[in-house]
Amino acid sequence: MEKRKMAIPKMMKALVAYAPKDYRIEEVSVPQLDEGEILIKVEACGICAGDIKAYNGAPSFWGDSENEPYMKTPVIPGHEFIGTVAMLGTNVKGNFQIGDRVISEQIVPCWECRFCKTGHYSLCQKNDVYGFKNYLNGGLAEYMKYSKRALNYQVQKDIPIEKAILIEPYACAKHCADRAQIGNNDVVVLSGAGPLGLGITGAVKLKKPRILIVLDIIDERLQIAKEFGADIVMNPTKEDVVKKIMLITDGYGCDKYIEAAGNPKSVHQGLAAIRKMGTFVEFSVFKEETSVDWSIIGDRKELDIYGSHISPYCYESVIEWIGNGKMPTKGVVTHKYPLEEWKQAFDIAEKGVGALKVILTF
Repeated sequence: MEKRKMAIPKMMKALVAYAPKDYRIEEVSVPQLDEGEILIKVEACGICAGDIKAYNGAPSFWGDSENEPYMKTPVIPGHEFIGTVAMLGTNVKGNFQIGDRVISEQIVPCWECRFCKTGHYSLCQKNDVYGFKNYLNGGLAEYMKYSKRALNYQVQKDIPIEKAILIEPYACAKHCADRAQIGNNDVVVLSGAGPLGLGITGAVKLKKPRILIVLDIIDERLQIAKEFGADIVMNPTKEDVVKKIMLITDGYGCDKYIEAAGNPKSVHQGLAAIRKMGTFVEFSVFKEETSVDWSIIGDRKELDIYGSHISPYCYESVIEWIGNGKMPTKGVVTHKYPLEEWKQAFDIAEKGVGALKVILTF
């Protein structure tokens, strides 16, 4: 089924997930192509908070008494990848050539369900994401293949890998900022200045709100947020941020609150800090259930609550904005490791002390 190819080995190194905390470096076969598929020589793959949660056995990935497992093993993890075309199958959609630098959206839509057929492919009922299904392996390997159902984009070769590897998380960040429907008179509060929160900072700043306030418990991250465009930064462990937000807004509260910390305290903080008829955007994935007084949402404040899931229709803009500097990236990638040192990379990413985005390179 091949159309054009380069010299490619039969075997490759890959990180293979079998069960929680049972991940192994193995020699596996290089993927074989069917019609419409693309073989990629992986350049780098980022480690996402979701990868860490999956490794540690979070029920949202491995299932529990109430949920079916999302992971189908053995599988090669990794959904924040980028690479170059090594081989093209027949009838590949798009004008791709051997050697092109190409990225694929993390979700591979079915194109048959209600959501796909109405343009909401990011909410595909099948919900296939690279790196979680054994029929859709991810980027923590020397080679991977892009599905014939995938959404693929060319990326300029002159963008340094420290910037290019941020396309996937920054695309998620852009979608989150879009969901907030920010106007130029809005006071926006963003809770969380990790790699994704910093991407959201850049995306929100492009919308020119009246004031952008960023919150985090790590001062070094707040400093980067300030460099990325935050007007005010605050550490909730060092000051009463709700009280200060109320002072800034004449006692009303912020217009938009974006929750990107993944901490229950951040949710309660947001419900207290937001004004009546404000917009609350939930972006994070939580380790545990979060309880709130829902009467705040309805009877007390009549809030608009939005979720934000991955990155529909965002890749092309983000590729352009990372390339021309409109979305700042400096300092976000803090650690690079070879695949063989994946465990150290996972540990550093999980602890987060002195680390933002950790990537594995090939």
